[in-house]
Amino acid sequence: MRGNTTKINLDQLQSLVHTGAGYDLLRYYTLPDLLGKEAPFLLYYMGKNLARQSDMTTLDDIIQYFQQFGWGSLSISQEKKKETRFELSGHVLEKRLQNPLLEVDFRMEAGFLAEAVTVINDVNGEGFEEIDEKKYRVIFTVMHT
Repeated sequence: MRGNTTKINLDQLQSLVHTGAGYDLLRYYTLPDLLGKEAPFLLYYMGKNLARQSDMTTLDDIIQYFQQFGWGSLSISQEKKKETRFELSGHVLEKRLQNPLLEVDFRMEAGFLAEAVTVINDVNGEGFEEIDEKKYRVIFTVMHT
């Protein structure tokens, strides 16, 4: 267990060296195998925990974290009183969706967004994702409760 309580900031993320292939193999092969049928639920809460450990204060910070994590290009598509909708796109996402080797999901990203919006807006939020494979994008909806 990590004893350090320092939050992850964007400068620290920029100094990390990473490859998409290694991340994807761990994410879509190893973790589901280890977590079994509970994988989607646990990945969602792993995303929420990661957001709690990240130093964010604005929606723009969330967008930067997505970029630095290698999850793709995130944009805000709609803001309402009770929900915020995001769109995830980009080359990385397109490659993941096209790869027949991977059975991709976006539960970790949905959990991260739900908690990030909770932290920034001081509301409770739950995240849901919808994959649009034809347009190579994912639509996330964070409901504010």
